[in-house]
Amino acid sequence: MRKSNSGRGLILWVLLLLGPAVWLAYFAYRPLDLPAEPVEFSVSPGQSTRMVARQLEASAVLPRQYEFLALAILLNKTGHIKAGQYSFKAPLTPLTLLEKLTRGDTVLRKLTVVEGWSFRQMREAVDKNPDLRHESADMSDAALLAAIGAPERLPEGLFFPDTYYFDAGSSDIKLYRRAYHAMRDRLSDAWPNRAEGLPYRTPYEALIMASIIEKETGAPEERPQIASVFVNRLRLGMRLQTDPTVIYGMGERFDGNLRKNDLSLDTPYNTYTRAGLPPTPIALPGDAALRAALNPEPGRALYFVAMGEGRHYFSSSLDEHNRAVNRYQKGGR
Repeated sequence: MRKSNSGRGLILWVLLLLGPAVWLAYFAYRPLDLPAEPVEFSVSPGQSTRMVARQLEASAVLPRQYEFLALAILLNKTGHIKAGQYSFKAPLTPLTLLEKLTRGDTVLRKLTVVEGWSFRQMREAVDKNPDLRHESADMSDAALLAAIGAPERLPEGLFFPDTYYFDAGSSDIKLYRRAYHAMRDRLSDAWPNRAEGLPYRTPYEALIMASIIEKETGAPEERPQIASVFVNRLRLGMRLQTDPTVIYGMGERFDGNLRKNDLSLDTPYNTYTRAGLPPTPIALPGDAALRAALNPEPGRALYFVAMGEGRHYFSSSLDEHNRAVNRYQKGGR
């Protein structure tokens, strides 16, 4: 009889010891009954595991916060939850929920910087994006460059146009820094592989040329030909005579219609009145424009004229060019 009581006591102690662990395991693997699908959930920087657990219970993601907190403690996950915006869908267990939060499996937001945009257009898009934390809003361009560690004085052309993914609430300074380093890395990689004899002294001059090619090209496959024309002109000392540089130099005075007298209005960017490259890029060039600037198509063309639908007719002599202008621009035969 005493042995029986002793045996039951041992079983009781085992149950008392194993009971919480069994219950926690049951809790960890039992699917949660989500209040909606998906559930959007945000973790702010600096929130503790206890605060997140309380917030999950208040959002009806968890039935009770204490088991979740105990699970985090048992698995040594306290202090490892990452800030960001999350989206939860069924099936979801407390264990997978904890793994998502500690892994930082956040919902990424995105912003697309378009090839050919000016830096002003990029800033407008960044400033309007509701998912970014706007730390640069009151900064001048020079202050922004200093904030990302850029040594340049002027920002035009220094940022690579691409689609950037980021966590909700991420700093816009961080996005600018990524875009700046992306452009710098691409230019650094492409510069050593440039064609021989190009009329550029520095990678920055190649970047200027790439920005002009970006703005002049309607048909992407024509970029190497456009580059060839401008490179040939620079080699011969001819003025580039490209409208996009004139428009850029006009700034806010440009009303969408480029007039003949605008071409004679001298600015540092007017390539009709000034020889050589303009002082800075005029837009954000993409990969294809960079490649074209550094590896133009071989040829002797010095002129091109729009034929419509974004395509151009290329000429190596002024007489041929004038005939093309008469045919494609003036409706001549």
